[in-house]
Formats: sequence, C-alpha cells, structure tokens
Amino acid sequence: MVVDIISAVPDLLNSPFSHSIMARAGDRNLLKVNVINLRTYGLGKHRQIDDYQYGGGAGMVMMAEPLDNCINDLKSQHDYDEVIFMTPDGELHNQKLANKLSLKDRIMVICGHYKGIDERIREHHVTMEISIGDYVLSGGELAAAVLVDSIGRLIPGVLNDESSALSDSFQDDLLAPPVYTRPADYKGWKVPEILLSGNDKLIEEWRMNESVKRTKERRPDLSEE
Repeated sequence: MVVDIISAVPDLLNSPFSHSIMARAGDRNLLKVNVINLRTYGLGKHRQIDDYQYGGGAGMVMMAEPLDNCINDLKSQHDYDEVIFMTPDGELHNQKLANKLSLKDRIMVICGHYKGIDERIREHHVTMEISIGDYVLSGGELAAAVLVDSIGRLIPGVLNDESSALSDSFQDDLLAPPVYTRPADYKGWKVPEILLSGNDKLIEEWRMNESVKRTKERRPDLSEE
C-alpha cells in the first residue's frame, strides 16, 4: 500500500513513520508513505500557499492553486483509490473505516493548516473527508499520522502476529478484554485463574464475556448500534 501525504509542515511527519510498527511496515515494503511538501508548489518568490479569506475573518486559508497543482501532478503519475482530506467536520474515523481503507492500493491524504483549505479543492478533488475526533488541531499532520497508523497495522504481514489486529478494541463493535502478563502474582494482585488454566475454549469464553461486559460499562453506545 502507498500513502501520499500533502503537507505544509512535512517535518511533523518524520517521526511517526520512522519507528516501531510503521517503520517495520516500510522495511518490509508493505507500506510506503511519501510526504509531499506543499511549498514546492507555492506561488512566487516566497512559495506562498495561504492567503486571507474572502469576506474577512480571523485565520489564513490554504490557497486553491498550489493544492490543485500538487494534486494534479500526483494524479498524473498515479491512480488513487481515495483522496482524503483530514478535517474536524469529516466522517468520524473508526475501526470499520480503517479496515476498509487498509484494502486500498494507493490513497492521497491532504493535511489542512491554518483555517483550512479553499472549499473548491474539497469540491473538485476530495473523495473522502475524515475526522479523528470532535476537537481541532493546529494542522492535519497529526491526524494523518493517526489515520495511516490505524490503517497500516491492518495490512497482512505488518504485525508479527496477524491475529493480534483481529482482537483489537472496536473489532466487532466490542472493546478488548483485560490483558495480563507475568508474574501471575504481583503484590498480591493476581491474574484471573482462568487465564492460567490452559483451557483455550474457556479462556476464549472468558475473554468474550469480559469484552461484552467492558463494552456495556464503558461504551454502551457501541452495543446500541
């Protein structure tokens, strides 16, 4: 899978994809993330990419021309399954959407900055708009990193144990059950005996019951869908 990210501040994305699981995905040629510096397509001597908004108001707006030129340049080289804009008013990201996007071959992600991007780019280029939560960030870079991480870890071969992703929270609309590791008794805090029994069937039943219980207690909205 290939993800091309358009950013006004590309350095913000160096670290998220250079370590841990995302770095491993890149090393295995399972996920390639390209960060494109929008200022390369900026206008004039100072590579301008933003301007004041029509109608007045606080905050600058990312201009249509640099974004349009950048997007068209990328589209001339590759076909994209989706052109995604990270925005607070987009579709709320969740595990089902991550599963869906993990099956794509190539996607483009546009990171907003300042007050946002010229609406005409959204109208003529963007095919999907995604939010990672009901709050506002300084730019779309961190949101893009969250999106790509949630997608990349689902690609077969990225995780050493591929079944691990299948037991994550929100798969099947359930939260993950409690997990424990050694020692079995720490300061008198003991691991549930069922997990030490070696009985795989009973352990799976316990985990399912705990998932259902935890979901009802902490996220009842998931079980109401």
